[in-house]
Amino acid sequence: MDHQPKFFENLSGTGKAIGVLTSGGDAQGMNAAVRAVVRMGIYVKAKVYFVYEGYQGMVDGGDNIVEVSWESVSSILQVGGTVIGSARCKSFRTREGRLQAAYNLVQRGITNLCVIGGDGSLTGANLFREEWSGLLEELAQKGKIDEEAVKKYAYLNIVGMVGSIDNDFCGTDMTIGTDSALHRIIEVVDAIMTTAQSHQRTFVLEVMGRHCGYLALVSALACGADWVFIPEYPPEEGWEDTMCVKLSENRARKKRLNIIIVAEGAIDCHNKPITSEKVKDLVVQRLGFDTRVTILGHVQRGGTPSAFDRILASRMGVEAVLALLEATPATPACVVSLSGNQAVRLPLMECVQMTQEVQKAMDEGRFVEAVRLRGRSFENNLNTYKLLSHKKPDAELPKTNFNVAVLNVGAPAAGMNAAVRAAVRVGITEGHKMFAVIDGFEGFARGKIKEISWGDVGGWTGQGGSILGTKRTLPAKYLEKIADQMRTNNINALMVIGGFEAYESCLQLHEARSRFEEFCVPVCVLPATISNNVPGTDFSIGADTSLNAIVETCDRIKQSASGTKRRVFIIETMGGFCGYLANMGALAAGADAAYIFEEQFDIRELQANVEHLTEKMKTSIQRGLVLRNENCNENYTTDFIYQLYSEEGKGVFDCRKNVLGHMQQGGAPSPFDRNFGTKISAKAMQWISKKLKETYRKGAGKVFANTDDSVCLLGMRRRNLVFQPVAELKTETDFVHRIPKEQWWLKLRPLMKILAKYKTSYDVSDSGQLEHVAIHSPKEAETGAI
Repeated sequence: MDHQPKFFENLSGTGKAIGVLTSGGDAQGMNAAVRAVVRMGIYVKAKVYFVYEGYQGMVDGGDNIVEVSWESVSSILQVGGTVIGSARCKSFRTREGRLQAAYNLVQRGITNLCVIGGDGSLTGANLFREEWSGLLEELAQKGKIDEEAVKKYAYLNIVGMVGSIDNDFCGTDMTIGTDSALHRIIEVVDAIMTTAQSHQRTFVLEVMGRHCGYLALVSALACGADWVFIPEYPPEEGWEDTMCVKLSENRARKKRLNIIIVAEGAIDCHNKPITSEKVKDLVVQRLGFDTRVTILGHVQRGGTPSAFDRILASRMGVEAVLALLEATPATPACVVSLSGNQAVRLPLMECVQMTQEVQKAMDEGRFVEAVRLRGRSFENNLNTYKLLSHKKPDAELPKTNFNVAVLNVGAPAAGMNAAVRAAVRVGITEGHKMFAVIDGFEGFARGKIKEISWGDVGGWTGQGGSILGTKRTLPAKYLEKIADQMRTNNINALMVIGGFEAYESCLQLHEARSRFEEFCVPVCVLPATISNNVPGTDFSIGADTSLNAIVETCDRIKQSASGTKRRVFIIETMGGFCGYLANMGALAAGADAAYIFEEQFDIRELQANVEHLTEKMKTSIQRGLVLRNENCNENYTTDFIYQLYSEEGKGVFDCRKNVLGHMQQGGAPSPFDRNFGTKISAKAMQWISKKLKETYRKGAGKVFANTDDSVCLLGMRRRNLVFQPVAELKTETDFVHRIPKEQWWLKLRPLMKILAKYKTSYDVSDSGQLEHVAIHSPKEAETGAI
């Protein structure tokens, strides 16, 4: 789609006033959204006001509505909760309260509101907007404002952002705070697993989610829980027996611990609550297992926001300001939301109505409908969980007589093991024999290959690195030996999980098909690398974990400078020639600059950055953070930049440097990587099964796949998961620097600069169209989103 880029410089906020408030329950990442709204608002020359304590502050007025400056939102990016406060407000529910709120806003000329909260807060905002002209008329009749004010402030524009840890809002894949809440849950589950294993215990974990089971479902998927209870999908009649049989079977398989996750709003099929205590009593009475209950409670709302939530909230905040600038009296109130990897605008009331429909469906016992209305991402999670958690008895499994091998290639990335586990379990469910290859193609050539069972991959989701072992070696120099091994073990399909090397390896196998018939089998590549440099996908397994490691370190480094004023830190990140980690790390950590290979820079730019920091030191924010990708420039090394900044900043600021190194590759995988790895791997294995059926030649009694579309890479592109032939991706690849020729995240680069107070141009061609909430068909859940 070729279109003229549309730049936001044409949108001016001069003369406009924007009020920003957080309402309802708090969520990590709200501050990042507030920061983005304030800075983007000031950047486009609008006045921006904080409304403290949500709608209560709007009704009370006075010091609760305050104009803010650029520095007002400094150092809040990494803080959980909301610094402008949130309160439940009874008076705003009355017309008197809204009349007073309208008066307080008109006094300051505020006719644009950015509301960050849940569906209740957003519904309230919409009602306020609908009543606005009536409220002003009433204020004029009472003599509180004059007729000119009624004309001047005739319309109220509203844009919402959903801040809710429950992810209970229809129309967006992720609400602000959900990813961070999952981080808290997974940290607890990982910790509990070690103690439960020591004592052979069963743990019942209660997580938040009064009306929505998202947190329970995704954390169950991310930790491989034995059982999960959610409000949208109550267990069938007689679940007590089924669950106890499953728990005792797992114990018999030498599994030392059981984890059961219960959403606080879990119900049975008669709409009766299922509590964590009830589940515990059942396990103790029926099985006599040593069982403990842990209720996570408000821990889930606390702590620092994850990298994902900071980036999401920053993108949404900027998009919200653009939506307010472009709003006309005819535009309906909208919500800025996330679809796949795209920021989209949706009519607020459509989303609210759909969210209420889900509740209605649950109340009326239409649970299949409730799951469908939640959206394709939720439905996908549920289907994947059902696939992976329950092993059918061997007698019930189909027998395909196909052998499928799984291997890791390249550098280790967190989440690889989750992908291997999903591949093995889905493969077994589909009736294949699954084989694990140790140490990549090098191990393959040496015959390090063994059959792997359902139980062998238990507990793998939370393990970092690569349990199978991984090597960077490409297959080209071992082709003959690998073909021999494939023949000997009768391997009919391959799943290759890894980074750029995995992609290159499969290209080599594809090109060697004319010489070795053994390679004429279905092959699927799953992108897994912290560098996120694989063509054909917006995200790779492992990049999110790495980004969180970078952001956590940057937070600590920034904090270390809070005692010593006027200090600039230069931090080097990994990523090869791909600037993803440096750029997104900078956006999530609130850095002043990020040097990357994809955007060439020279000494003049370095000079401008130093001057910019010098100016910054004159304000109340007396510290700086600069990220540098390891290969961004062969001459402007980290040492060079450190020395340049030290020299130029003499007397104004001093410098420190840090090379983060391999800590970016290690650690337990983040919830996103566990979930992403699990889901794309399950999808890839289903694709392999389909290809095996299509390419099996009955006469010859073997699989023969020699078309381009039988060697594919499964990637996330914008909003969908797509299988792309590796041969077609060649044209999109810069093989010298091992990066895709076009990278989506470069569009977010100006965001980082704007939020760090640089003048820049920002292409907003992708935003601006109001879309509609789509109710998808059940089929779409299988093909579409993550």
